[in-house]
Amino acid sequence: MSVPVAPGQWPVLGHSPAMLRRRFAFTSSLREHGDMVKVYLGPVPMYFVTSPELTHQVLVTDAASFEKGAMFDKFRPFVGNGLVMSNGAFHLRQRRLIQPAFHRGRIARYAETMRESVSDLTDSWREGRTREVNEDMQALAVTIVGAALFGTRFGQAAIAEARESIPIVIKQGMIRALSPAFVDKLLVRGNRRFDRAVTRMRAVVLELIADWRATGTDRGDLLSMLLMARDEGGEGMTDQQVHDEVITLLSAGIETSALALAWLFHEIAQNPEVERRLHEEIDGALDGRPVTFEDVPALPYTQQVIKETLRMYPIWILMRRTDREVELGGVRLAPGTEVTISPHALHFDPRFFAEPDRFDPDRWAPERAGDIPRGAFIPFGAGTRQCVGNTFAQLEMAITVATVAAKWRLVPVPGKPVRVKYTSTAYPARLSMMAVPRG
Repeated sequence: MSVPVAPGQWPVLGHSPAMLRRRFAFTSSLREHGDMVKVYLGPVPMYFVTSPELTHQVLVTDAASFEKGAMFDKFRPFVGNGLVMSNGAFHLRQRRLIQPAFHRGRIARYAETMRESVSDLTDSWREGRTREVNEDMQALAVTIVGAALFGTRFGQAAIAEARESIPIVIKQGMIRALSPAFVDKLLVRGNRRFDRAVTRMRAVVLELIADWRATGTDRGDLLSMLLMARDEGGEGMTDQQVHDEVITLLSAGIETSALALAWLFHEIAQNPEVERRLHEEIDGALDGRPVTFEDVPALPYTQQVIKETLRMYPIWILMRRTDREVELGGVRLAPGTEVTISPHALHFDPRFFAEPDRFDPDRWAPERAGDIPRGAFIPFGAGTRQCVGNTFAQLEMAITVATVAAKWRLVPVPGKPVRVKYTSTAYPARLSMMAVPRG
Protein backbone atom coordinates (compact mmCIF):
# COMPACT_ATOMS: atom_id res chain seq x y z
CA MET A 1 0.00 0.00 0.00
CA SER A 2 1.45 3.37 -0.99
CA VAL A 3 1.25 6.36 1.35
CA PRO A 4 0.58 9.80 -0.20
CA VAL A 5 3.23 12.50 0.21
CA ALA A 6 2.01 15.82 1.58
CA PRO A 7 2.16 18.75 -0.85
CA GLY A 8 4.61 21.59 -0.28
CA GLN A 9 7.89 19.64 -0.11
CA TRP A 10 11.09 21.67 -0.65
CA PRO A 11 14.44 20.31 -1.89
CA VAL A 12 16.74 19.43 1.06
CA LEU A 13 14.47 21.12 3.65
CA GLY A 14 11.48 18.89 2.94
CA HIS A 15 8.28 20.05 4.65
CA SER A 16 10.07 21.87 7.49
CA PRO A 17 9.40 25.37 6.04
CA ALA A 18 5.69 24.59 5.59
CA MET A 19 5.43 23.18 9.11
CA LEU A 20 7.16 26.17 10.68
CA ARG A 21 5.31 28.76 8.58
CA ARG A 22 1.80 27.30 8.59
CA ARG A 23 2.01 24.99 11.63
CA PHE A 24 -1.59 24.19 12.63
CA ALA A 25 -3.02 24.82 9.18
CA PHE A 26 -0.46 22.47 7.61
CA THR A 27 -1.00 19.58 10.01
CA SER A 28 -4.81 19.95 9.96
CA SER A 29 -4.79 19.81 6.16
CA LEU A 30 -3.12 16.39 6.13
CA ARG A 31 -6.37 14.56 6.96
CA GLU A 32 -7.56 15.44 3.46
CA HIS A 33 -4.95 13.05 2.04
CA GLY A 34 -5.73 9.98 4.16
CA ASP A 35 -5.26 8.33 7.55
CA MET A 36 -1.49 8.27 6.99
CA VAL A 37 0.50 10.84 5.04
CA LYS A 38 4.25 10.96 4.38
CA VAL A 39 5.97 14.20 5.47
CA TYR A 40 9.69 14.97 5.20
CA LEU A 41 11.51 16.66 8.09
CA GLY A 42 14.47 17.83 6.05
CA PRO A 43 15.54 14.67 4.23
CA VAL A 44 14.02 12.35 6.87
CA PRO A 45 10.62 10.83 6.02
CA MET A 46 7.99 10.50 8.71
CA TYR A 47 4.48 9.08 8.65
CA PHE A 48 1.83 11.47 9.88
CA VAL A 49 -1.18 9.75 11.48
CA THR A 50 -4.50 11.60 11.14
CA SER A 51 -7.15 9.19 12.50
CA PRO A 52 -8.14 8.42 16.13
CA GLU A 53 -7.92 4.68 15.47
CA LEU A 54 -4.29 4.79 14.32
CA THR A 55 -3.46 7.30 17.06
CA HIS A 56 -4.79 4.87 19.67
CA GLN A 57 -2.76 2.07 18.09
CA VAL A 58 0.47 4.09 18.28
CA LEU A 59 -0.05 5.45 21.79
CA VAL A 60 -1.84 2.54 23.48
CA THR A 61 -2.36 -0.77 21.66
CA ASP A 62 1.13 -1.04 20.13
CA ALA A 63 2.88 1.41 22.44
CA ALA A 64 5.58 -1.15 23.24
CA SER A 65 6.63 -1.10 19.58
CA PHE A 66 7.42 2.62 19.67
CA GLU A 67 9.99 4.82 21.34
CA LYS A 68 10.29 8.60 21.41
CA GLY A 69 11.03 10.12 18.00
CA ALA A 70 13.36 12.63 16.37
CA MET A 71 11.91 15.68 18.12
CA PHE A 72 12.89 14.20 21.49
CA ASP A 73 16.38 13.36 20.21
CA LYS A 74 16.89 17.08 19.61
CA PHE A 75 15.74 18.03 23.12
CA ARG A 76 17.48 15.27 25.10
CA PRO A 77 21.05 16.66 25.09
CA PHE A 78 19.78 19.91 26.61
CA VAL A 79 16.98 18.96 29.01
CA GLY A 80 18.11 15.44 29.91
CA ASN A 81 16.56 11.99 29.79
CA GLY A 82 13.53 12.57 32.00
CA LEU A 83 10.21 10.78 31.81
CA VAL A 84 9.04 12.65 28.70
CA MET A 85 12.29 11.90 26.85
CA SER A 86 13.29 8.41 27.99
CA ASN A 87 12.59 5.04 26.39
CA GLY A 88 12.25 1.33 27.14
CA ALA A 89 13.14 -0.27 30.46
CA PHE A 90 14.66 2.96 31.80
CA HIS A 91 11.42 4.86 31.14
CA LEU A 92 9.39 2.14 32.89
CA ARG A 93 11.73 2.21 35.90
CA GLN A 94 11.54 6.00 36.18
CA ARG A 95 7.76 6.03 35.85
CA ARG A 96 7.44 3.49 38.66
CA LEU A 97 9.70 5.58 40.86
CA ILE A 98 7.80 8.80 40.15
CA GLN A 99 4.21 7.51 40.09
CA PRO A 100 3.72 7.48 43.91
CA ALA A 101 4.33 11.25 43.99
CA PHE A 102 1.11 11.68 41.98
CA HIS A 103 -1.19 9.28 43.80
CA ARG A 104 -4.54 10.74 44.78
CA GLY A 105 -3.69 11.11 48.47
CA ARG A 106 -0.49 12.97 47.74
CA ILE A 107 -2.12 15.28 45.21
CA ALA A 108 -4.89 16.13 47.67
CA ARG A 109 -2.22 17.63 49.94
CA TYR A 110 -1.29 20.13 47.23
CA ALA A 111 -4.83 21.53 46.89
CA GLU A 112 -4.39 23.96 49.77
CA THR A 113 -1.05 25.18 48.37
CA MET A 114 -2.76 25.71 45.03
CA ARG A 115 -5.61 27.71 46.56
CA GLU A 116 -3.24 29.84 48.64
CA SER A 117 -1.12 30.59 45.56
CA VAL A 118 -4.19 31.69 43.59
CA SER A 119 -5.40 33.84 46.51
CA ASP A 120 -1.99 35.49 46.78
CA LEU A 121 -2.22 36.39 43.09
CA THR A 122 -5.78 37.75 43.19
CA ASP A 123 -5.06 39.72 46.38
CA SER A 124 -2.72 41.82 44.22
CA TRP A 125 -5.50 42.65 41.74
CA ARG A 126 -7.21 46.03 41.89
CA GLU A 127 -10.64 46.87 40.54
CA GLY A 128 -10.51 48.14 36.98
CA ARG A 129 -6.78 47.54 36.57
CA THR A 130 -5.54 45.79 33.45
CA ARG A 131 -3.87 42.43 33.94
CA GLU A 132 -1.74 40.58 31.42
CA VAL A 133 -3.51 37.32 32.16
CA ASN A 134 -1.02 35.17 30.24
CA GLU A 135 1.77 36.49 32.49
CA ASP A 136 -0.32 36.06 35.64
CA MET A 137 -1.17 32.45 34.82
CA GLN A 138 2.41 31.60 33.92
CA ALA A 139 3.68 33.09 37.19
CA LEU A 140 0.95 31.19 39.05
CA ALA A 141 1.80 27.85 37.37
CA VAL A 142 5.50 28.29 38.16
CA THR A 143 4.68 29.10 41.79
CA ILE A 144 2.38 26.09 42.19
CA VAL A 145 4.64 23.55 40.46
CA GLY A 146 7.73 25.04 42.11
CA ALA A 147 6.14 24.88 45.56
CA ALA A 148 5.09 21.26 44.99
CA LEU A 149 8.57 20.34 43.73
CA PHE A 150 10.77 22.27 46.11
CA GLY A 151 8.61 23.62 48.93
CA THR A 152 8.09 27.34 49.40
CA ARG A 153 10.76 27.67 52.08
CA PHE A 154 13.68 26.11 50.25
CA GLY A 155 12.84 26.61 46.59
CA GLN A 156 12.49 30.36 46.06
CA ALA A 157 15.61 30.68 43.89
CA ALA A 158 14.60 27.70 41.75
CA ILE A 159 11.03 29.00 41.38
CA ALA A 160 12.32 32.43 40.31
CA GLU A 161 14.73 30.87 37.80
CA ALA A 162 12.04 28.57 36.41
CA ARG A 163 9.76 31.56 35.84
CA GLU A 164 12.47 33.11 33.67
CA SER A 165 14.05 30.12 31.94
CA ILE A 166 11.50 27.35 31.39
CA PRO A 167 9.37 29.28 28.83
CA ILE A 168 12.54 29.96 26.82
CA VAL A 169 13.53 26.28 26.90
CA ILE A 170 10.07 25.21 25.69
CA LYS A 171 9.61 27.76 22.90
CA GLN A 172 13.15 27.76 21.49
CA GLY A 173 13.39 24.00 21.87
CA MET A 174 10.45 23.44 19.53
CA ILE A 175 12.10 25.58 16.86
CA ARG A 176 15.27 23.49 17.21
CA ALA A 177 13.33 20.25 17.04
CA LEU A 178 11.81 21.12 13.66
CA SER A 179 14.95 22.62 12.10
CA PRO A 180 17.93 20.92 10.42
CA ALA A 181 20.83 20.16 12.78
CA PHE A 182 23.06 23.00 11.54
CA VAL A 183 20.53 25.57 12.88
CA ASP A 184 21.52 24.63 16.46
CA LYS A 185 25.04 25.96 15.80
CA LEU A 186 24.07 29.35 14.44
CA LEU A 187 25.07 32.29 16.65
CA VAL A 188 21.58 33.76 16.72
CA ARG A 189 19.79 35.31 19.68
CA GLY A 190 17.31 32.46 20.12
CA ASN A 191 20.08 29.85 20.40
CA ARG A 192 22.03 31.95 22.89
CA ARG A 193 18.96 32.49 25.07
CA PHE A 194 18.16 28.78 24.95
CA ASP A 195 21.67 27.71 25.95
CA ARG A 196 21.83 30.23 28.81
CA ALA A 197 18.43 29.17 30.14
CA VAL A 198 19.40 25.48 30.14
CA THR A 199 22.68 26.24 31.93
CA ARG A 200 21.03 28.40 34.62
CA MET A 201 18.28 25.89 35.37
CA ARG A 202 20.78 23.05 35.61
CA ALA A 203 22.89 24.96 38.14
CA VAL A 204 20.01 25.89 40.43
CA VAL A 205 18.43 22.40 40.41
CA LEU A 206 21.75 20.64 41.11
CA GLU A 207 22.36 23.03 43.99
CA LEU A 208 19.01 22.11 45.51
CA ILE A 209 19.78 18.39 45.09
CA ALA A 210 23.16 18.85 46.82
CA ASP A 211 21.50 20.71 49.70
CA TRP A 212 18.98 17.90 50.15
CA ARG A 213 21.68 15.20 50.01
CA ALA A 214 23.52 17.00 52.82
CA THR A 215 20.58 16.53 55.22
CA GLY A 216 18.41 13.76 53.73
CA THR A 217 15.32 15.30 55.35
CA ASP A 218 11.88 14.58 53.91
CA ARG A 219 10.44 18.07 53.41
CA GLY A 220 7.14 16.77 52.07
CA ASP A 221 7.84 18.03 48.54
CA LEU A 222 8.22 16.21 45.23
CA LEU A 223 11.99 16.64 45.20
CA SER A 224 12.21 14.75 48.50
CA MET A 225 10.10 11.95 47.06
CA LEU A 226 12.29 11.72 43.96
CA LEU A 227 15.46 11.55 46.05
CA MET A 228 14.03 8.98 48.47
CA ALA A 229 12.46 6.74 45.79
CA ARG A 230 13.94 3.25 45.42
CA ASP A 231 13.44 0.61 42.73
CA GLU A 232 12.98 -3.14 43.28
CA GLY A 233 16.73 -3.53 43.75
CA GLY A 234 16.90 -0.79 46.37
CA GLU A 235 18.62 1.66 44.03
CA GLY A 236 17.68 5.31 43.90
CA MET A 237 18.19 7.94 41.21
CA THR A 238 21.51 9.63 40.54
CA ASP A 239 21.75 13.42 40.79
CA GLN A 240 21.59 13.61 37.00
CA GLN A 241 18.45 11.48 36.85
CA VAL A 242 16.75 13.58 39.53
CA HIS A 243 17.77 16.75 37.68
CA ASP A 244 16.28 15.42 34.44
CA GLU A 245 12.98 14.53 36.10
CA VAL A 246 12.76 17.93 37.83
CA ILE A 247 13.27 19.76 34.52
CA THR A 248 10.67 17.49 32.91
CA LEU A 249 8.10 18.16 35.64
CA LEU A 250 8.75 21.90 35.51
CA SER A 251 8.45 22.07 31.73
CA ALA A 252 5.34 19.91 31.47
CA GLY A 253 3.66 21.34 34.56
CA ILE A 254 4.10 24.99 33.67
CA GLU A 255 3.28 24.65 29.99
CA THR A 256 -0.08 22.90 30.15
CA SER A 257 -1.61 24.63 33.15
CA ALA A 258 -0.52 28.19 32.41
CA LEU A 259 -1.70 28.15 28.81
CA ALA A 260 -4.96 26.37 29.55
CA LEU A 261 -5.85 28.79 32.35
CA ALA A 262 -5.03 31.88 30.30
CA TRP A 263 -7.13 30.64 27.39
CA LEU A 264 -9.93 29.52 29.71
CA PHE A 265 -10.43 33.02 31.11
CA HIS A 266 -10.28 34.40 27.58
CA GLU A 267 -12.95 31.98 26.37
CA ILE A 268 -15.41 32.49 29.21
CA ALA A 269 -15.11 36.25 28.70
CA GLN A 270 -16.13 35.70 25.07
CA ASN A 271 -19.06 33.45 26.03
CA PRO A 272 -21.40 35.12 28.57
CA GLU A 273 -23.68 32.08 28.92
CA VAL A 274 -20.72 29.84 29.74
CA GLU A 275 -19.54 32.39 32.31
CA ARG A 276 -23.03 32.63 33.86
CA ARG A 277 -23.33 28.85 34.26
CA LEU A 278 -19.79 28.59 35.63
CA HIS A 279 -20.46 31.27 38.27
CA GLU A 280 -23.81 29.72 39.16
CA GLU A 281 -22.22 26.32 39.77
CA ILE A 282 -19.31 27.68 41.79
CA ASP A 283 -21.55 29.91 43.92
CA GLY A 284 -23.93 27.05 44.63
CA ALA A 285 -21.22 24.52 45.50
CA LEU A 286 -19.03 26.77 47.65
CA ASP A 287 -21.54 29.20 49.14
CA GLY A 288 -18.82 31.79 49.71
CA ARG A 289 -16.19 29.55 51.34
CA PRO A 290 -12.75 28.64 49.87
CA VAL A 291 -12.66 25.68 47.49
CA THR A 292 -11.18 22.40 48.76
CA PHE A 293 -10.04 19.16 47.14
CA GLU A 294 -13.32 17.53 48.18
CA ASP A 295 -15.35 20.19 46.35
CA VAL A 296 -13.97 19.44 42.88
CA PRO A 297 -16.31 16.49 42.08
CA ALA A 298 -19.24 18.85 42.81
CA LEU A 299 -18.12 21.13 39.95
CA PRO A 300 -18.97 19.09 36.81
CA TYR A 301 -19.62 22.06 34.53
CA THR A 302 -16.35 23.66 35.63
CA GLN A 303 -14.60 20.46 34.58
CA GLN A 304 -16.41 20.53 31.22
CA VAL A 305 -15.10 24.07 30.68
CA ILE A 306 -11.58 22.85 31.51
CA LYS A 307 -11.89 19.90 29.10
CA GLU A 308 -13.10 22.13 26.30
CA THR A 309 -10.17 24.48 26.87
CA LEU A 310 -7.77 21.54 26.73
CA ARG A 311 -9.41 20.46 23.48
CA MET A 312 -9.03 23.85 21.84
CA TYR A 313 -5.48 24.61 23.03
CA PRO A 314 -3.44 21.38 23.00
CA ILE A 315 0.16 20.71 22.09
CA TRP A 316 0.79 20.79 18.36
CA ILE A 317 2.63 17.51 17.62
CA LEU A 318 3.95 14.33 19.24
CA MET A 319 6.59 12.11 17.65
CA ARG A 320 7.30 8.40 17.98
CA ARG A 321 9.76 6.00 16.33
CA THR A 322 9.26 2.29 15.67
CA ASP A 323 11.76 0.08 17.44
CA ARG A 324 10.56 -3.05 15.61
CA GLU A 325 8.55 -3.77 12.48
CA VAL A 326 4.97 -2.51 12.87
CA GLU A 327 1.89 -2.73 10.66
CA LEU A 328 0.07 0.58 10.81
CA GLY A 329 -2.92 1.36 8.62
CA GLY A 330 -2.09 -1.50 6.28
CA VAL A 331 1.51 -0.32 5.85
CA ARG A 332 4.49 -2.24 7.21
CA LEU A 333 6.90 0.17 8.85
CA ALA A 334 10.52 -0.85 9.33
CA PRO A 335 12.32 -0.34 12.67
CA GLY A 336 13.48 3.25 13.01
CA THR A 337 10.54 4.78 11.13
CA GLU A 338 9.36 8.17 12.43
CA VAL A 339 5.62 8.51 13.16
CA THR A 340 3.95 11.81 14.07
CA ILE A 341 0.60 12.68 15.66
CA SER A 342 -1.01 16.11 16.03
CA PRO A 343 -3.29 16.44 19.08
CA HIS A 344 -4.33 19.82 17.68
CA ALA A 345 -5.38 18.39 14.32
CA LEU A 346 -7.34 15.61 16.03
CA HIS A 347 -9.05 18.02 18.44
CA PHE A 348 -10.21 20.20 15.54
CA ASP A 349 -11.35 17.41 13.27
CA PRO A 350 -15.00 18.15 12.38
CA ARG A 351 -15.68 14.44 11.98
CA PHE A 352 -15.47 14.07 15.77
CA PHE A 353 -16.08 17.58 17.07
CA ALA A 354 -18.97 19.45 15.45
CA GLU A 355 -18.12 23.11 14.84
CA PRO A 356 -14.62 22.57 16.20
CA ASP A 357 -13.78 26.29 16.27
CA ARG A 358 -16.67 26.95 18.67
CA PHE A 359 -16.06 26.87 22.42
CA ASP A 360 -18.72 24.42 23.60
CA PRO A 361 -18.30 22.88 27.07
CA ASP A 362 -21.55 20.95 26.60
CA ARG A 363 -19.80 18.62 24.16
CA TRP A 364 -18.33 17.09 27.37
CA ALA A 365 -21.71 16.55 29.02
CA PRO A 366 -22.16 12.81 29.80
CA GLU A 367 -24.84 12.34 27.13
CA ARG A 368 -22.52 13.67 24.39
CA ALA A 369 -18.99 12.83 25.54
CA GLY A 370 -19.55 9.11 24.94
CA ASP A 371 -19.78 9.72 21.19
CA ILE A 372 -16.17 10.95 20.97
CA PRO A 373 -13.97 8.05 19.77
CA ARG A 374 -10.92 7.03 21.75
CA GLY A 375 -7.81 8.59 20.29
CA ALA A 376 -9.64 11.77 19.24
CA PHE A 377 -8.98 13.65 22.52
CA ILE A 378 -5.42 13.35 23.85
CA PRO A 379 -4.47 16.54 25.76
CA PHE A 380 -2.10 14.56 27.99
CA GLY A 381 -1.19 11.79 25.56
CA ALA A 382 -2.42 8.26 26.25
CA GLY A 383 -1.32 4.81 27.39
CA THR A 384 1.84 4.12 29.35
CA ARG A 385 3.29 7.46 28.28
CA GLN A 386 0.34 9.57 29.34
CA CYS A 387 1.56 12.59 31.30
CA VAL A 388 2.15 11.42 34.87
CA GLY A 389 1.05 14.82 36.20
CA ASN A 390 -2.29 15.05 34.35
CA THR A 391 -4.38 14.69 37.53
CA PHE A 392 -2.25 17.36 39.26
CA ALA A 393 -2.74 19.72 36.32
CA GLN A 394 -6.52 19.26 36.16
CA LEU A 395 -6.84 19.79 39.91
CA GLU A 396 -4.73 22.93 39.64
CA MET A 397 -7.01 24.28 36.91
CA ALA A 398 -10.19 23.49 38.86
CA ILE A 399 -8.88 25.10 42.07
CA THR A 400 -7.72 28.18 40.15
CA VAL A 401 -10.97 28.65 38.23
CA ALA A 402 -13.11 28.19 41.35
CA THR A 403 -10.97 30.58 43.42
CA VAL A 404 -10.85 33.32 40.78
CA ALA A 405 -14.44 33.05 39.57
CA ALA A 406 -15.86 33.11 43.10
CA LYS A 407 -14.79 36.77 43.46
CA TRP A 408 -13.64 38.14 40.12
CA ARG A 409 -14.54 38.49 36.47
CA LEU A 410 -11.82 39.03 33.87
CA VAL A 411 -13.13 41.08 30.95
CA PRO A 412 -11.43 42.05 27.67
CA VAL A 413 -9.80 45.47 27.48
CA PRO A 414 -11.20 47.52 24.57
CA GLY A 415 -8.59 48.24 21.91
CA LYS A 416 -6.23 45.49 23.11
CA PRO A 417 -7.05 42.36 21.10
CA VAL A 418 -5.37 39.12 22.05
CA ARG A 419 -2.12 38.45 20.19
CA VAL A 420 -1.14 34.86 19.47
CA LYS A 421 2.23 33.24 18.77
CA TYR A 422 2.55 29.67 17.52
CA THR A 423 5.38 27.38 18.61
CA SER A 424 4.68 24.07 20.37
CA THR A 425 1.11 25.32 20.86
CA ALA A 426 -0.87 28.57 20.62
CA TYR A 427 0.63 31.07 23.06
CA PRO A 428 -1.20 34.28 23.99
CA ALA A 429 1.66 36.75 23.52
CA ARG A 430 -0.59 39.39 25.05
CA LEU A 431 -3.87 38.70 26.82
CA SER A 432 -4.93 42.00 28.39
CA MET A 433 -8.00 41.74 30.65
CA MET A 434 -9.54 43.94 33.29
CA ALA A 435 -10.14 42.60 36.80
CA VAL A 436 -13.71 43.34 37.92
CA PRO A 437 -15.01 42.24 41.36
CA ARG A 438 -18.21 40.17 41.29
CA GLY A 439 -21.29 41.52 42.96
